[in-house]
Amino acid sequence: MRVKFVLKYNLLARLFGSLMKVSFGGLSKTSLAWKNPGTGPDLRDHPQRARMKRVEGLRANSSQFSLEKQPFRILGGSVHYFRVPRTYWEDRLLKMKACGINTLTTYVPWNLHEPERGVFDFEDDLDLEAYLRIAASLGLWVILRPGPYICAEWDFGGLPSWLLRDQNMKLRTTYSGFTDAVNSFFDELIKKVTPYQYSQGGPIIAVQVENEYGSYAKDDKYMPFIKEALLSRGITELLLTSDNKDGLKLGGVKGALETINFQRLDINEVKYLNEIQPQKPKMVMEFWSGWFDLWGGLHHVFPAEDMISVVKEVLKLNMSINMYMFHGGTNFGFMNGAFAVGLPAPEPMVTSYDYDAPLSEAGDYTTKYHLLRNLFSSYHNQPLPELPPTQERRAYQSVVVQQHLSLWDSLHSTEKPFKSERPINMENLPVNNNNGQSYGYTLYETVITSGGTLNSKNNIRDRALVFVDKQYVGVLDYKVQELVIPDGKGSRTLGLLVENCGRVNYGTTLDEQRKGLVGDVELNSNVLRGFIIHSLDMKPGFVNSLQTTGSWVPMQQQPSFPAFFQGKLYVNSSPKDTFIKLSGWTKGVVFINGRNLGRYWSIGPQQTLYVPGPWLHKGDNQVVVFEEQEADGKLQFISSPDYGMTVDVQ
Repeated sequence: MRVKFVLKYNLLARLFGSLMKVSFGGLSKTSLAWKNPGTGPDLRDHPQRARMKRVEGLRANSSQFSLEKQPFRILGGSVHYFRVPRTYWEDRLLKMKACGINTLTTYVPWNLHEPERGVFDFEDDLDLEAYLRIAASLGLWVILRPGPYICAEWDFGGLPSWLLRDQNMKLRTTYSGFTDAVNSFFDELIKKVTPYQYSQGGPIIAVQVENEYGSYAKDDKYMPFIKEALLSRGITELLLTSDNKDGLKLGGVKGALETINFQRLDINEVKYLNEIQPQKPKMVMEFWSGWFDLWGGLHHVFPAEDMISVVKEVLKLNMSINMYMFHGGTNFGFMNGAFAVGLPAPEPMVTSYDYDAPLSEAGDYTTKYHLLRNLFSSYHNQPLPELPPTQERRAYQSVVVQQHLSLWDSLHSTEKPFKSERPINMENLPVNNNNGQSYGYTLYETVITSGGTLNSKNNIRDRALVFVDKQYVGVLDYKVQELVIPDGKGSRTLGLLVENCGRVNYGTTLDEQRKGLVGDVELNSNVLRGFIIHSLDMKPGFVNSLQTTGSWVPMQQQPSFPAFFQGKLYVNSSPKDTFIKLSGWTKGVVFINGRNLGRYWSIGPQQTLYVPGPWLHKGDNQVVVFEEQEADGKLQFISSPDYGMTVDVQ
């Protein structure tokens, strides 16, 4: 375990500032705290209709926020709807309300809402309007953070990968290729959320302009563009920006209140915020209640007593605060980001986004939750709601793997392979209606006539399993860039199965996040040409189509890797949450009933994957595991998570 690396990394993270995204929450004893939201809008059917007359929304005209011209303190908490099964949205927000939080903050992930250019998805688990209606019905205000960039430890900071098909793309600038795409997305998004603004009887009291732009700051015309993009489409509520202390110097925009992000309180940072905005409310938009984890590192914890002491000090300073995260949830699928600031190469984030937050990944109360509830209760004029019950969990009987399917035998279920003289990065492949491949794996095959030294020229993004005639040879990645290919007779097929491990979500390298083979690969200093390229994005349609193939082999026969493994989880009553543990497996992805639970990797720290009960059903549930190198014959289900060895956030 790389304790030294993790501690060094934590120091770097402090130096380079805010990696985490947050929002606000809090109340003053004299505020209208619950009065307005609870008795206000019923938005389930009529988002524009409120039961009470509204005169003036959230204002920042003095040293304290006001709402309806009454003093108001934001006690906020971040819960991202896209990291929580829809069935549990209300449960998580009820627990937020019971903690004494009055304001929900959430990002909006562009990459999920517009997976292909011009194709928009706001249904089911991405029904943002339904999420806003639930918040309103529970009496929670909302601070919306629509991006277009969100960071969030989310792949590419929420930007859609098809933007990278433009070789000249300049992200987060006023480059027309980017602004045209933003305008198209905002045309769809903003019209959905404007009816939920406070002035329309809805819960949205503030909207954030972009996100931590001061840490990027490549175009001084960009923030005014984003601000105008919001205003011109009907956003009328208070505008905010969010930055760490260093970012405050470059991240603001005229007409928006600047807020600050941190974990440890430095009074000089608060003084600086006051200096650049005298007689304005002070708010910690992202108070990092924990931290994220990287594969190969340790599980970060921020001690509860340290957390609560900072929150107390912030409130004593008459500031508003938003807990980032209040409830982290999960990076389901391939949606984890990667961290690169101060590191020689990007390090991908784990699947869990538990974040050591007050509400755990599975929605359980923690010591942090109870400390916050006790503290926040003193900022309310009436008792807090009773605690909602926690979800039951089950340690289901282990699943015995019944059959396996070689990766090579699954290729007929993918889109038609593409022939190219040169390697092509996944985003520029002619798949997904010419939007390229966003996530997963890409297989590059070419013919070789000798063995020797294979050199990646550091053009593999991010990790490649290397095969000769389907026999595993080794791994190439950022650290290992050369591999010896054994000699053999005649022509043989060289295969490189390249995994996109997650795009960087923070820092100045966003323009460089193309994945797959991003340049030439050499064998004995000769450039390889003549590729056949298979796209393996492992979408639900592909995973489900595997069931109809006749190439599955019983486990009595030795599997060849990589391979898909299949078993059935039997649930004999109402399904409950559980965790899958893959002891004896090495690295891959788990699908249950066609849903991608995310990646696992034996190097840790994370050793379990969260399985939401609502994604199961009574009877047989289909479990499919894509494993790269080594498989056990069974899959364990346990009732508690294992996030690995811990280290305190420094």
